[in-house]
Amino acid sequence: MGMGAILDEAERHRKSLVYYAPDPGDFREQFDTRNVEIAYRELPQSAPEPFVAIREDGRVRGVIAVETIREYLRRPRLDRRDADAYRAIVDLLDDTVFASLDRRQLLLTAREFEDRAWRVGTGTLHVGFQSAARFADQRSLYRRLAGETDLDVHAYFVVDGDPPTVPGLTVHTEPASEIGRHWFMVFDGGDQPDQQFALVAEQRAEDDFYGVWTYDRSLVRRALAEVPSAAADRTREGAGPEDGAEDRA
Repeated sequence: MGMGAILDEAERHRKSLVYYAPDPGDFREQFDTRNVEIAYRELPQSAPEPFVAIREDGRVRGVIAVETIREYLRRPRLDRRDADAYRAIVDLLDDTVFASLDRRQLLLTAREFEDRAWRVGTGTLHVGFQSAARFADQRSLYRRLAGETDLDVHAYFVVDGDPPTVPGLTVHTEPASEIGRHWFMVFDGGDQPDQQFALVAEQRAEDDFYGVWTYDRSLVRRALAEVPSAAADRTREGAGPEDGAEDRA
């Protein structure tokens, strides 16, 4: 069925965002999603700034400032001083299918999930990078995840030639279009099952993704089952020549 099945399943979950501000503005366009209802309400006089209330199953799950959301959507990276605010956004928007996310926004979300896996320190983390070049951009981070924790880390990407090797990291190269088309990150939670998550995004254009992240255990199990299991090549243990060259650089 493939990773696309996770996106299809997530579409059955539905949240509503109630936007409180002096006027509707362009919030709906800037926060374009497929399975979220966006309603506008006039900002109460007692409220200091525009905010969004996130509702699910008729109940408010949380409230967050609009400016914090805008920062999340435009910041190129997650600064540690902002970690709590961004973590709140990621937590509140789980199971939300985004019709349009760019690579920067996905990377920002991925940083939060990598940090979550790092803090747990055990379990299995599967990450699909699409291409070897995109893995290379994150190589030093994944060397640390694989080498300085008890995580079992697996990286998946399409590669032309010999795959790079990183100590402690299991590399899967797969020529199937499933790998090249999807950016995914799936974590089983290790010894903290409540920390499991899945992020799946399908590339629709050069820098445009259709994606979702979720903590729902049934969806995470589905994602784990869909992780490509028949990789064409696997490498584990030991640093190859590329690693040595990089470390000397």
